[in-house]
Amino acid sequence: MAGPCTRRVADIRVILSTQLPSAANNQPPAMSTHLGLDLGTSNCAIAIATGTAPPETLPVTQILSANGIGEKELLPSAIYLPAPDEISSDSPRLPWQESPPAMFTGSFARDRGELQPDRLVVSAKSWLCHPHVDRRGPILPWASTSVEQKLSPLDVSRDLLLHLLSSLQSSHAGINLQNAVLTVPASFDEAARGLTLEAANSAGLSDVILLEEPQAAFYAWLENQGSDWRKQVQSGDLLLVCDVGGGTADFSLIAVTGKSGTLSLERVAVGEHLLLGGDNMDLALAHDVSESLSSSGTAPLDEWQFLALIQAIRSAKESLLSDPSLNDVPIAIPSRSRRLVATTLSTTLTREQVDRIALDGFFPLVEPDEMPLHRRAGGLRESGLPYAPDPAISKHLARFLFRAKANILSSPQLLEAIGADKLSDPSPLLIPDAVLFNGGVFNASPFRHRVLGQLGRWAGRTVRELEGARPDHAVALGAAVYARLRATGHGVRIKSGTARSYYIGMESSAMAVPGRRPATKALCVAPQGMEEGTTHMIAGQEFLLYTGEPSEFRFFQSEVRAGDFVGQILPDTSDLEESAKLQVEIPSPSGHNSGEEVPVHLESTITELGNLELHLAHAPTGERWKLAFNVRLQ
Repeated sequence: MAGPCTRRVADIRVILSTQLPSAANNQPPAMSTHLGLDLGTSNCAIAIATGTAPPETLPVTQILSANGIGEKELLPSAIYLPAPDEISSDSPRLPWQESPPAMFTGSFARDRGELQPDRLVVSAKSWLCHPHVDRRGPILPWASTSVEQKLSPLDVSRDLLLHLLSSLQSSHAGINLQNAVLTVPASFDEAARGLTLEAANSAGLSDVILLEEPQAAFYAWLENQGSDWRKQVQSGDLLLVCDVGGGTADFSLIAVTGKSGTLSLERVAVGEHLLLGGDNMDLALAHDVSESLSSSGTAPLDEWQFLALIQAIRSAKESLLSDPSLNDVPIAIPSRSRRLVATTLSTTLTREQVDRIALDGFFPLVEPDEMPLHRRAGGLRESGLPYAPDPAISKHLARFLFRAKANILSSPQLLEAIGADKLSDPSPLLIPDAVLFNGGVFNASPFRHRVLGQLGRWAGRTVRELEGARPDHAVALGAAVYARLRATGHGVRIKSGTARSYYIGMESSAMAVPGRRPATKALCVAPQGMEEGTTHMIAGQEFLLYTGEPSEFRFFQSEVRAGDFVGQILPDTSDLEESAKLQVEIPSPSGHNSGEEVPVHLESTITELGNLELHLAHAPTGERWKLAFNVRLQ
């Protein structure tokens, strides 16, 4: 018999083996220090929870200027690739570097990139989840013609994590890096999560656990509130975690249930993947400023100057939003130059522009039936990030709450968790009772007030804000809290499991028709909410497995079919989203020829590390094969 084989297809790891792994105790050992990492689109952070002490973010050592280094709580997710003549022997170097760096990471990289934007890598996390580019290929900085050696999104993710870990180890020598928790957007698909895990492994993290960012923010809020969290919520409450960062918008719903006086938490809905956030606001504001300059007689900005303008807009916008006394902030747009001091074009960003474009443009007040526009694609489109066509985050929130209601209506278990009274409302949306805000966008109170006002308008009642959030640091802190919870078992845990239902496609056994392929049915192998460490046998059903030659496996998922169960067969895949196509050759079992179909039984498992494993068992020979990929969204 042919031995086991391993292939990587479409960024999902497929493992074929003839044996199940031996039963092992997967419970992580108790640790005195628990590590949480936030690999953000705009900023990265690291936090630890030592013993039973409250978690704390750790300052990250980084180059702050052309003359020196220092520490900041956040590491900007920016890498600057200098020209050969920009680096000298006396360039600042970090404590763990023996020679001047070949590239700069963090604050200096971001600031230097405002002067040389075509050498600046930002938003790598958004590129990491872009399905139509080579995420392992050297593509960043995107569209740059001046960089000699570009980086891949995977490289950048690894390098940012390496910087965080190097800073940590330089200040906390000997710290255990095993069983760390690394956060990802709730909406990341399997490929993006798999690449994130690969970047973490390359950076030296083993057995890393992925935790969705909205849940991490909620764990941080729970820790911050202590036992008082029960004073802000009660049984029957539905809580929205609204997370809008630099590059993504994430929505999650958590239900509060109570039995025998004890409150429990269950994540009941996760939103779609949206490339929409602070970066989009900066781009929109940059266009408005550029058009104002052109209308005043200034020559149109070239592409290089426009990139520099976007970087300058970011800090100007943050200044206006953080200081209500400011009416405008000056902006300097440099000309193309390698000098640290270059000629500049001066203009301003006004509060009126921020209110009109960032607030009213991205958070307009809309009706509950106003859904995001899906613009029809033209025949050709410039290559780049697949941003959401409709910038109105309010409309995307309406769509999420609409789909959440449909999803919950499909599941008796979720109906019980939510309560029938919540779903008897004639509104097409499932309106929360309270909101936890997360992400840098919500450091600005106007955005929080707008979201609360929008929800209250839809509901016809007040929707309150959960107090005590820390939008910039909550994700890293919550990851550390969750790492400790997993190690010790002490603390309030959010019941979640898989965020979607998962299916494998199979050909129907219908009579052959000339010119038509058999229809593809969908077999549910993991329903939404299937928790780690659980296994389901698809009893009483036998399937035919093609062996000895390459064959195709198709995987699907759904965010609105929580009521499906393991073994349920859907007549077609029209209501599902295809997540992967895998070309795999499964060895023929003993006594069988290549190209032969053999009868197998299926068993699905969600492992402790969040892998969905499908075991295919051939009873006559006792041989078993396994397909596995990461679906973890805690």
